[in-house]
Amino acid sequence: MNTIKLNQKLKRVEIQEFEIENDVVFNYFDALPSEERSEKLLRALYIGVLAMMEDRLSSFLSKTANHLGTELESLKMIFDMKKEIFYKTTVKGTLAEDEIADFLKDHFKERNLKDSVFLTGNSAGIIAKNKTGDIVCEIDGKPDQKIVIECKFDKSVRLGEIGTRDPFARRADTAWSQLLEAQANRDSQVAIIVFDASLVDSSILKVCENVGFIPNVGFIAIIDSQKGNYTNLAIAYSLARDIALNARSTDIDASILSLLISKIIKDLNEITSIRNLVLTNIENNKAILKQIEKSILLMNFNQEYFSKFLKDGKLNKQDLLDFYMGESTKERYQLIEKDLNAL
Repeated sequence: MNTIKLNQKLKRVEIQEFEIENDVVFNYFDALPSEERSEKLLRALYIGVLAMMEDRLSSFLSKTANHLGTELESLKMIFDMKKEIFYKTTVKGTLAEDEIADFLKDHFKERNLKDSVFLTGNSAGIIAKNKTGDIVCEIDGKPDQKIVIECKFDKSVRLGEIGTRDPFARRADTAWSQLLEAQANRDSQVAIIVFDASLVDSSILKVCENVGFIPNVGFIAIIDSQKGNYTNLAIAYSLARDIALNARSTDIDASILSLLISKIIKDLNEITSIRNLVLTNIENNKAILKQIEKSILLMNFNQEYFSKFLKDGKLNKQDLLDFYMGESTKERYQLIEKDLNAL
């Protein structure tokens, strides 16, 4: 009996009741709230179909299926699928919103914040038929204190300063327009636009490498989703939250506000840069240590065979094969490499 039927008239895939026994699938859905499981199942099906359409991924899986353990194979599938699908325009925006929302929820728990996170990108806001503003965060669960977040994993989106805008040119989304539009559409006090480091226009990088602030417009945060680094979003959200909590109906001197925030962002960016340098140095030093260990192992390996030759006066074919292959050196290095990676 077929589980799947195609409704050609309605262009639908109809799936009858079915069960699946798989630890990876079960553990994933077991960790989700019951009300989210149906939506996630549809998303997983869609992503899986896209992945199966990728010749490169399919070829990889077929080559490694007989050589990898179940856990390693699952991890490699997830990593490669995420990388392949991320750059597909049709789904990268949705994946970005989900991951950012999940990060914010975890971040709020760690900080003991009572802020709420709502995915709103699929619903219109105050402006008719307008869906700008992908995520809305209510501070302490209060609907009248909101931060809106727009996710733009799109390299075509430029900064779009008001001074360079041509009203007669064809309309295109910019960082400025999306920040202003998101605030108006979701009736929020502050807006943040999030870009990915691999998909951001140079005009934005010129004014913001990590976190940026545009007075009276909003914040820019550049994350690295492929490395799971959302630090800059956390910084931008913290600053935006302070503004939203302390907003007053009285006039605020924009120049003073801009000066204070710019100084805070400058100091935070310097700390982030120092942290990145330290991490880079750690990795460089690991690479140096690995090369040194390799050289030491090779010298010891060569010495063993040289001593054997001096002692016996000869090396047989098996000795020459072992010397050529160097398998024992490789095995010793793998243990050392594991220890170095754990540093």
